[in-house]
Amino acid sequence: MLVGLIRRDDQFHSWAVARARQLPAPWLTCEAVLSEALFLVGTSGRKEVLALLRRGLLRVDFDLAGELSPVLRLLDKYADVPMSLADACLVRMTEILADPIVLTTDDDFRIYRRHSRQVVPCMMP
Repeated sequence: MLVGLIRRDDQFHSWAVARARQLPAPWLTCEAVLSEALFLVGTSGRKEVLALLRRGLLRVDFDLAGELSPVLRLLDKYADVPMSLADACLVRMTEILADPIVLTTDDDFRIYRRHSRQVVPCMMP
């Protein structure tokens, strides 16, 4: 969702902007998602991603070191997809946070399961 929110030429820009207006901040994420997003938005979108962090609208709320074993299990389980580190961290976040919802344009989240069998709560275009 971050890429769609930042890049006006993204096909999901309008959807991402509407969701950002609809859902209260802060939006929780992990370092792996930030890394992917910063790479995908490039130098033109870097300032906007960093501004979201500085303003507290986007907050890193995941400790990969503390959650490494469950994240590695997810990466092993979905190796055939293949699951990215960012996706594994987000799925794990849904397992440990209260009332989670993943905002994503990634269809792989229809495949992933949290706690082995539960659908990952997502909002998609």
